[in-house]
Amino acid sequence: MFDRIMQKFEGSPSQQQVIRLLLERGFSVSDEGRVVSGAIEIPNTQIAREIGVDRRVVDSTTDAILADEELRRIFQNISSIPSLMDLAPVLDLSVLTIEVMDADEPGIVATVTSLLADNDISIRQTISEDPEFTDDPRLYLVTDEDLPGDVLNELKNLDFVRQIQLS
Repeated sequence: MFDRIMQKFEGSPSQQQVIRLLLERGFSVSDEGRVVSGAIEIPNTQIAREIGVDRRVVDSTTDAILADEELRRIFQNISSIPSLMDLAPVLDLSVLTIEVMDADEPGIVATVTSLLADNDISIRQTISEDPEFTDDPRLYLVTDEDLPGDVLNELKNLDFVRQIQLS
């Protein structure tokens, strides 16, 4: 899906930057062509400044989104969720990041969460990046406590795990 969306803007790398930002942040596009997060409007000048493009690029991108029925359905229904990852150090939580060989493989989240549950580790939040929207998707788990070394070794030895990081 991500590739299909980006192909619609293949002639404009600047518009692709806008699309990528909207998807990464979970920003929607209103019927009026304004970028929003919930009911809060985000000025196009701020979006443009964030990615280093002219405001008119944001305007033309939102116009193109509204003119395309498939894009309209996607960008009028996308939403963001609050993440505990950046708050983890402040709240004394741990963040486990898992990079996998093939993010399309079924059972990755179930296997990892079951392994943690079997070791009595409570999960506060799980965020799984969609391989359709991200080039290098990761699985993030926020836990109440640090993971013991033996659990980290078990995780690292799973067939589908490429790399793990604990912060």
